[in-house]
Amino acid sequence: MNQLTMLITAEGNWVLPDSDDFLAAIEDSSPDYDAVGFAVRNLGFVKFQVLDHRVTEIELHPRNVGLRALLELERTLAATDTKLFRIRYLDQEWHSEISASAEHTVARLRELCAPVFEPRLTARFHVQPNDFASIFCDEANPMRALAQKWRVSFGRFDPNVLSIALQNEILSRMMIVGVDPRRKDPEWRFIGSGQRWLDNSYRFNGIGEKVENLPDKEFGGWVSEFYKAVADSDRPRYDSVTADMQYDAENGKPRRVVHYERLLLPWKTLSDEVFVTSCVTLIDANAASGSISSPPESFPSK
Repeated sequence: MNQLTMLITAEGNWVLPDSDDFLAAIEDSSPDYDAVGFAVRNLGFVKFQVLDHRVTEIELHPRNVGLRALLELERTLAATDTKLFRIRYLDQEWHSEISASAEHTVARLRELCAPVFEPRLTARFHVQPNDFASIFCDEANPMRALAQKWRVSFGRFDPNVLSIALQNEILSRMMIVGVDPRRKDPEWRFIGSGQRWLDNSYRFNGIGEKVENLPDKEFGGWVSEFYKAVADSDRPRYDSVTADMQYDAENGKPRRVVHYERLLLPWKTLSDEVFVTSCVTLIDANAASGSISSPPESFPSK
């Protein structure tokens, strides 16, 4: 079998195994160990192999791969004419995945290498990450169809996204945020009619406003971080959230604690802007002075 093996360093440079450039990159002129394996596992190198001009194999430790190495890998994959792609990656143990599409391989690599977002601690808002894959096993989950659309379309936004949300009776509970990579501040693009935790005027006048400028400033700043993280990572989030919501303090309405599952999906658009859709399912809701009436329409969609 004809085989070409090269490595991408953490700085995004190509080197051959055992070459002087490789030894200089690992800062060891005479290693007496598996230097290639060490570089992949510990130094953020990516091992790139073309097997007999038919299969491209990529080996990496996603937690250690930096942006420059990932971008160089993506550029190379876009120009590769092989038909099968195998990703071997380390996560406690080695895993292997095969794809017949360079585009899908790039999307999967971005997902694997995305930095883990750690939400800041707050007394009012708590989040527990769920397994995104579990949505696809739950046929009763109203968000399942939207997640399937995101997966099969490789996260490309089109009008069918809204059609699917409408058909599955979640459009009124959906919100869409736009994240421009230059400005970074998430802004409202769509607010469903079921968001009764916001007054009617904000549901219309808030379009184009920054998420962090919600009437409840603390909640706006907290949830804005999630939208930015999802847009930057190109990776979905599926969470269980407990939020102590300040609904309308000026008019004397009480604060309410709500519990919900939230699905955030990042979508590519025709521009550089990333759309992040937010949809939720209420788990439970209790106010300090009673329960929320009309729960299907009263919970926050973040």
